Amino acid sequence: MAQIFDRSSNALARASLVLTGLIVIALGVTLDQLQRSPWVTRQGQRPDQPVPFSHKHHVQGLGLQCQYCHVTVEKSSYAGIPPTKTCINCHAQIWTNAQLLEPVRNSWATGQSLVWTKVHDLPDFVYFSHEIHVNKGLGCASCHGRVDQMPLMYAQNTLQMEWCLDCHRNPAKNIRPVGEIYNMAWEKPAEDRPVWCSVNDERSGVPTAASVSCTTRDPAALAPQMASLELPLTAARGRASDVAAAALPASATYTKFTSQDELGHFLVDHYKIRTPKDLTSCEVCHR
Repeated sequence: MAQIFDRSSNALARASLVLTGLIVIALGVTLDQLQRSPWVTRQGQRPDQPVPFSHKHHVQGLGLQCQYCHVTVEKSSYAGIPPTKTCINCHAQIWTNAQLLEPVRNSWATGQSLVWTKVHDLPDFVYFSHEIHVNKGLGCASCHGRVDQMPLMYAQNTLQMEWCLDCHRNPAKNIRPVGEIYNMAWEKPAEDRPVWCSVNDERSGVPTAASVSCTTRDPAALAPQMASLELPLTAARGRASDVAAAALPASATYTKFTSQDELGHFLVDHYKIRTPKDLTSCEVCHR
């Protein structure tokens, strides 16, 4: 009987299997890189807005605090987009005829809200709470980047699950004192810029992070100054320096930190931040 397949058929079959495997691997790698690319995550993109609002001008230039516009960032899962009235508080007095702000004036006159495009927009199935992250020592810049240096807002990080998990596996690398949450220029502790922290008694109904007091100034050097400011008690009032003294208790025991790893683990412990092992339910982040 004549041979149906040529002798080279076996080699061609093997080569086709190898080629198919390589194509599948290449396709998988390509799709993996694509879903991490700015085309999908919109990382670094500056979407069009009804008004080209500059965070750099308002935060770094004018010194506005984050909470002035994002009023619910400390008490809600949603940071909040400021209403037109927040803009008019200032712009009823300055730049009153600027063409750039015509949409703001029209919104105020008609009562129609400005339609802003969310830069940091998570999928609907993801639950993220600003309240818990802010009150547990995660600074704005850790997620949003140096907003005070952005003339136009853009997403500095991917906000994908792997990015969130990277922080939750080791939150110590990003946690900072709660007094520095809104400090965009905060720098991690080092030998030449140590941080001192003390632990006070926890109080019921108060966030655990409030029991930790931190300062970038040496408490030992400040103690004599605080003592010299104290005035005698009067019958009607307490000491004039009570507020200042409360900010830096003379009797508190401070621990010095010269690295983010040491400070972070100290704060994670006293802020009562849950470890990855404690976050066993998918419903913590997904709804």
